[in-house]
This record gives sequence, structure tokens and C-alpha cells, in this order.
Amino acid sequence: MKVELNVNPIESWAKTNHKPLIIAGPCSAETPEQLMSTAKLLKDLGKVDVLRAGIWKPRTRPNAFEGSGEEGLKWLAEVKKELGIQIGTEVANPEHIELALKYGVDVLWVGARTTVSPFAIQEMADAMAGVKDKAVLIKNPTHPELGLWIGAFERFYRAGVRDLAAIHRGFSTIDKSKFRNVPTWSIPIELKRIAPQIPIICDPSHIGGKRDLIFEISQKAMDLGFDGLMIETHIDPDKAWSDADQQVTPERLGEILTDLKIRTQSTTNVDFNDHLEELREKIDNIDRELVETLATRMAVVEKIGEYKRDNNVTTLQVKRWDDIMKNRSELAKKLGINEEFVVDVFKLVHEESIRRQTEIMKAVESKA
Repeated sequence: MKVELNVNPIESWAKTNHKPLIIAGPCSAETPEQLMSTAKLLKDLGKVDVLRAGIWKPRTRPNAFEGSGEEGLKWLAEVKKELGIQIGTEVANPEHIELALKYGVDVLWVGARTTVSPFAIQEMADAMAGVKDKAVLIKNPTHPELGLWIGAFERFYRAGVRDLAAIHRGFSTIDKSKFRNVPTWSIPIELKRIAPQIPIICDPSHIGGKRDLIFEISQKAMDLGFDGLMIETHIDPDKAWSDADQQVTPERLGEILTDLKIRTQSTTNVDFNDHLEELREKIDNIDRELVETLATRMAVVEKIGEYKRDNNVTTLQVKRWDDIMKNRSELAKKLGINEEFVVDVFKLVHEESIRRQTEIMKAVESKA
């Protein structure tokens, strides 16, 4: 299902010269000196389009630094006046929006914890009704629920906001991972597929949680055709009052942006396009064979389900499932295919197999 939202391109509200949008600045506005010093260095890079700074910082637990509040907005406004750079900050309620607009904030973004609440989103969308020439960026919800993310865009769109963009900042998980928030790239890719008009910006700082992961994640986003990056940058990251581990210096940011390989969505090279089309045709044929093979497999699964039913045997056979996982994983290794990928594929196949066999069991019970 496609989502039709006729939003404006980034170039209409940020002068990027058709390059990826770069938003950078400290996690928190700590002091006017810290903010201005960082901003001047970012301005000198000549690669940053919007200066970001957290003004309200709701922490997981109280008694930590929770932002400079309205005073910090005054510092942001001074940076905008002196350096002529667009400024942005996170907002979490209508009062934040009112204050941000009062001090000339150009780009407002909604945090992941706020996106999970349709009530909060609706109140904020109502507060933006009639507001022109301000961009609203929406971070993905903390958990991978695409519907919530899309719903947030729809609410702001209905309020008349047309300068909209998505921020992919990864998803919370209890599983052990090298990332602070696992990227689960399939979610923003699906957003791009069903709502191609919405620009997507990557937040490698919150995905990685560590500054040495910033380049890797940023390059991945560029390889996937994302429209920009939001990177937390501090003049002295180790002394930052919040999220010190994931911030980089302006100098390091410059190195990251210089080293990034920016790829195009398409090319006019005729030979390339012809060869690519041939390879895609092969992929289409292979995919058709895969689907036909899956259909054949499911037909056998249903026969097994009927046999289990007639002999009063459970659908789930743990030993058989364990044997399949070991066998398919070993086969993948021999063929040079990522083992985790193959295991994930067969988990989905097994879930569908169990579902079909369960339906067969239910059909008999309903007739009885």
C-alpha cells in the first residue's frame, strides 16, 4: 500500500545545493560559549546546513542535566543571527513548539519517545497548524512499528505541514548488540518504498552510541540513498554534559564528511543501464523460481499437517526444527552465504509452516 503525501523536497527548505543534508551540533546546548564555539567551527567546515542543539533533554531518570530550556533558545537565536546558519532543536509538546517558533528555530524534530504517542503527536500537529516555512522532522518510534511512524507524518500533513522528513535513529532492543539502537534497515527501506516522497535522514549518533561507529553507519545510509545525516558534534566531546560517547569533534566531522562516498540514484551510462537490466531480469527469474519452490514446499507442509492431524501428533516438533536449523546453517556456510541470513529466512518459513499446519488442525476441530 502506497502512502500519498505530497511533501516538499529538502532543497525547498534547506540550501543543500542538491547534496545530502547535514545537520550537526551538540547533543545539548550547555552554555552560550560552548554552543557558539562549536557553531563557528561547524560553519567554517562549509558542509553543515543546519546547526542542531538539544534544548530540552528528558533523561531516563531525574537529577541529570535535562537541558537549558528557554535560555538555550536565546543562545541558538544568537548563533543564527551572528553566523547566518539555520538552527534546529527537538520538541516534545505544544509549549516547546511555541517557544521554538518564538526564537526563530527553523527545523523542529520529534523524538523517538514522542513518536510512539499518537495523542502527543496530534497535539503537536495542531500546534503547527497554519505555521509556514518551518520544517518538521520525525524520528522513528523506539520500537520498529512502521504504522506509528507513518501515522505521525499523516497527522502533521493534515495540519498543513509540507516541509517534512524522517529521521532514522534505530530501535531499542534488549538483545546484545554493538549498536546503542539497532538500525534494522528494513524499516526505513520499507518507508522509502511505500512513501517515496518523504526524505529520510540518518542519525548515526543514536544508532551507534559510540563515535567510532559514526562513519560506518553514515556510509551505510549513503549507500542506501538516504537524503542526509544528523551527527552530534561537540567542541570537547569527552566533557559533554550528555551522550559524551557518541559525539565527535568538528574536526572529526569534517573528516567523516570528506571520506564519505556519495552515490547517485541513477546514471545516464547506456552500457551500465543495459547490463543492469539484464542482471535484474535474471534476478526476477530466480525470484519466480524461489516463490514457486516455496509454494511446492508449502504443499508438502500441508500434507505433513494432515498426517500429523490424523495421527494426533503436535504441529511443533522441536528436534526436527533444531535439525533443520543446524543443517541449513551448515549448508549456507559451505555455499558462502551469511549463516544468520539463512537462519532468519528459515525461521520465517518455519513460522508459516506451523501456521498452515495449525489451520489444518483447527479446520477439523471446527467441523467436530
